Amino acid sequence: MKAYRLIKKISEKGTIQLPNYPNLFDKEVEVIILPKHKSKEGKMKAEEFVAKWAGFLSDKDTKKRIIK
Repeated sequence: MKAYRLIKKISEKGTIQLPNYPNLFDKEVEVIILPKHKSKEGKMKAEEFVAKWAGFLSDKDTKKRIIK
């Protein structure tokens, strides 16, 4: 069966409005609710990226593999 991923907001009354999928009518479905985490606003600056990932990759092995 095809899977559907929906991003929805639960109303102040606690309801979720779903789209009309006739192929799911009268079928048993599984519903999983995962709270969405708010992402950090704005993009990471280049300096922040370098600080976060510095040392993750090393050129140690690449120096041994010289392709001519």
